[in-house]
Amino acid sequence: MPKICLVTGASAGIGRATALELLRAGHVVYGAARRVSKMDELADAGGHALAMDARREADLDRAVRTVLDEHGRIDVLVNNAGTVLHGAAEDVPLAAARDQFEVNVFAPARLVQLVLPSMRAQGSGVIVNVSSIGGEISLPLGSWYYASKHALEAYSDTLRMEVRPFGIDVVIVQPGIIKTEFEDRTAAQLREYSGQGAYREMAEAMARRGETGLADGSDPAVVAQAIREAVEAEHPRTRYAVGWLADKLLELNRSLPDREFDDLATRSIS
Repeated sequence: MPKICLVTGASAGIGRATALELLRAGHVVYGAARRVSKMDELADAGGHALAMDARREADLDRAVRTVLDEHGRIDVLVNNAGTVLHGAAEDVPLAAARDQFEVNVFAPARLVQLVLPSMRAQGSGVIVNVSSIGGEISLPLGSWYYASKHALEAYSDTLRMEVRPFGIDVVIVQPGIIKTEFEDRTAAQLREYSGQGAYREMAEAMARRGETGLADGSDPAVVAQAIREAVEAEHPRTRYAVGWLADKLLELNRSLPDREFDDLATRSIS
């Protein structure tokens, strides 16, 4: 039976691949993003494009209300929209850090609040929160991004326990290194916030590495396929680690003592 799906951040990368994957699988798909013009492929394939800025609560309300008005239910919410922020913890302005949490934590949480009443009423639903391997590990010069993903995972773990009695599943997806435009501003951010101060050598080394691109990264399709698997599973796993280096880095983080992992992480950007 086709599911009614709402996918955020659907104008590019993992979100676009997920929306198209679910559509090809026969589901009804609403893609939401700021850049509606970037969702022509979804609309041409039979999906629905919604304008939504994750920072605007009115946009979140309108997106959910649109789907409920047209179908009377939402079976799947894929919280994929997000931003990334690089720079030393000492250097990044707290206003930028708050914005990171607004998009990566509070917007998904608000969408969850908006869809849960209808999911509880129907006794079913799947909430997929797209995190990152950065939801468990942390690397230099990304403190606020990693903090936001750690927060999203803790929120998801608690949510999973709360909504299970209502027949609702909560799934965390942890992409590894994925070839998208998500990291396009990494070098610029590093130089803007930390290119001149005490962390300039580390920031410049990481910026240069970022400029070489993600040639070894996985295609967003591998994440989209994992999300479809979770959406269609009778009993989905609680976590799906997918993409280049995902399992390897998570296993290293889980098995190595903290300082050994610290040394490994700092050497990787030098």
